[in-house]
Amino acid sequence: MEDPVDERPPVGKLIDTALVPIHAAVSKPAQKAYLGTFLFAATSIALFCVSTIAYTLFYYNYVPHIGVERTIHLQFGDGNPYGIASLSSTLTSLQSYDVSLLLHLPRTPANLAAGNFMIDLSFLSPNVPTTSPADLMPSTFTNSNSSASVLTSSRRPAILTYASPIIDTASTLSGLPWYVMGWKKESEVLEVSMFEGVKFSKGWRNVPDRVIVVVEADEKMQFYDVVVKIVARFGGLRYILYNYRVLSYLFFTTTFFTVSLTTTLLAYLILSSYIPTPSATTKSEPNHPIKTEPSASDTEPFNPLSTSDLSDTSRTFPTLGRQMPLHFSSRHDGLKTEEEDRAHIKEEEEIERTTGIQPLVGEADDEDEEEDERDGVSFRDSGIGTSLEEGDRRAGQRRRKALFSGRTGRG
Repeated sequence: MEDPVDERPPVGKLIDTALVPIHAAVSKPAQKAYLGTFLFAATSIALFCVSTIAYTLFYYNYVPHIGVERTIHLQFGDGNPYGIASLSSTLTSLQSYDVSLLLHLPRTPANLAAGNFMIDLSFLSPNVPTTSPADLMPSTFTNSNSSASVLTSSRRPAILTYASPIIDTASTLSGLPWYVMGWKKESEVLEVSMFEGVKFSKGWRNVPDRVIVVVEADEKMQFYDVVVKIVARFGGLRYILYNYRVLSYLFFTTTFFTVSLTTTLLAYLILSSYIPTPSATTKSEPNHPIKTEPSASDTEPFNPLSTSDLSDTSRTFPTLGRQMPLHFSSRHDGLKTEEEDRAHIKEEEEIERTTGIQPLVGEADDEDEEEDERDGVSFRDSGIGTSLEEGDRRAGQRRRKALFSGRTGRG
């Protein structure tokens, strides 16, 4: 069969061809793909932002400040000079710190005459009372034996750098222009190391929130300023996070993103297995069982000669010797032949009623037997279950022959 001829104009064909990609792009499967891609991309971006925020919070909570500096305002007039500075919450427990004290002193005759002097630095616990100025006096801490007030303390000596009169005079003359313009001053900065690798026990009560400095000297000394410098000594994971920030960010953010995305997908699969799809929730007609009546074959006993259970396909079976093969007709063929035989029998009875002539059944039977013997054909039961149908067919043939013979005799 020839294919139908497309009678559309060329412009219509061109337009349909151009619209094929558009139809594919706006089809239902494409829309589902767009929606799934959009949801996946939006979820991925949201989870990536959450991962970035989570890593940032983790970094600033786990990695403390690398360096803390506090200016100490010394108090004079009541014995040795002293000063207190607040540390707030800049220190962390179980973290090593190096603590040093920066002293900016002028090279006055009194400071040079003081020689060696002692510096006392103590870290105070948060529960130390400071309700009155007397509580800030150094005697409150130095004369107290309470371990709950002072977490740790250190005493270190310090001295200005010695210079002979000749060297001092020569250095002053050589730097005289800078001294005149104010680019250089007759002062010196001493850096005194007070702690190396100090740690504080776990718990907020063991983390200091203030530091006190006391200067002990025989002579009355002068100071420009005093600064406490605290530097964290990182180790382990904190060292990696601080010194390799970009790599740490990529690694931990990717790990957090992967875990969160996997968890989200698993949660989606679990929920989708419990929540039915829209097609399953649509209303449908209830499936009522169809009532069936028991058939006669279900109640009748088994009959080995019954042909009701045989196949409806006609078949031919071989026989032994020189016998003719047996042909099995289906039930439909048998029914058709039986109807034809009944019609012939009815016709014979009508002829007998109108003419009064008996059909020559006996002679026909003899003639049939003689013809069968001449032809060397004899019908026998092969045991296959077709003898009943074969006998019916032979009886019908004999009746037809007898009827034909009767008509010939009348003629």
